Amino acid sequence: MASRYWVVSLPVQGSMSAASLWNRVQEQISRHSFDTPLYRFNIPNLRVGTLDSLLALSDDLLKSNSFVEGVSHKIRRQIEELERVSGVESSSLTVDGVPVDSYLTRFVWDDAKYPTMAPLREIIDTIQGQVAKIEDDLKVRVAEHNTVRSQLNAINRKQSGSLAVRDLSNLVKPEDIVMSENLITLLAIVPKYSQKDWLSSYETLTSYVVPRSSKKLHEDNEYALYTVTLFRRVADNFQTSARERGFQIRDFEYNSEAQEGRKQELERLMRDQENFRSSLLQWCYTSYGEVFSSWMHFCAVRVFAESILRYGLPPSFLACVLAPSVKGEKKVRSILEGLCDNTHSAYWKSEEDAGGMAGLGGDPDSHPYVSFTINLA
Repeated sequence: MASRYWVVSLPVQGSMSAASLWNRVQEQISRHSFDTPLYRFNIPNLRVGTLDSLLALSDDLLKSNSFVEGVSHKIRRQIEELERVSGVESSSLTVDGVPVDSYLTRFVWDDAKYPTMAPLREIIDTIQGQVAKIEDDLKVRVAEHNTVRSQLNAINRKQSGSLAVRDLSNLVKPEDIVMSENLITLLAIVPKYSQKDWLSSYETLTSYVVPRSSKKLHEDNEYALYTVTLFRRVADNFQTSARERGFQIRDFEYNSEAQEGRKQELERLMRDQENFRSSLLQWCYTSYGEVFSSWMHFCAVRVFAESILRYGLPPSFLACVLAPSVKGEKKVRSILEGLCDNTHSAYWKSEEDAGGMAGLGGDPDSHPYVSFTINLA
């Protein structure tokens, strides 16, 4: 599947028909650039309107295209991120089950969705409205997903940080704590390389410390977590003496109900994140197809309007889709130019009008035919 396509429109001149021009294009591409995929881009007979309305519309085509294309790429990037995070195998993006590259190369206008007799401005406004609504919906859904993810990340940071700052509730068991009228168990954060100092000195940091009461519960890269049991009335003195020796006493009160509540909250957030992620991914698959379909209809209107402004009335042009390789682009450009009227070619390549095509929403570099690029990735 190519990721970069050209949509071009060639003028049908004199007594030549679109069918005979199509045969010539196929012949020339096959003979001189046989590895370039070539497809006909079928555009229906749309309502032309007035020249003034076409000129006014052309001013907005490039800006509107950037918006629709931007939303398409935004949803695609969201899909890629969700697939990566979820470990889901990347699936080909589709429009109603049709791969997007096939939808482009075998484009069929949806008359039920965009009546061909509607003014071109109305079609463009409808497309923009539909895509803007999808973009707004995307923002809301991503915000909901990110809120849950942020809450989970905050909990994970508390549980995975240094012992000096992390939540200790999941490291301490009820049997590790002694709480009575006279006795209390404190939790000490000891630098990893000061553990021998702690074990040799904690009983003497103050009086009334229970001998051999210190037990190591956990160790990370920086610190070790120890318990120590002593009389309540000397707890403040012990904490002061411990701090002077470089040991931190963490405030901690074991509460089984609170710990169970935190556990349930974590499980709920994990379920919510998985549900939001799955729902968002499915929504993105569907919405990408809708936006891509709208974008291709927009491109059809764009080709139609620019061809009339370029070649005049009545509409007489051939629209094609090509996917040349990077090294074959110059050759394909030369072939397409050769299929155009020489007068048109000289006019559109003149320095005076070099920027004319850009004003009509085409590629910045001018050609003697309508041309713009579609990037699928």
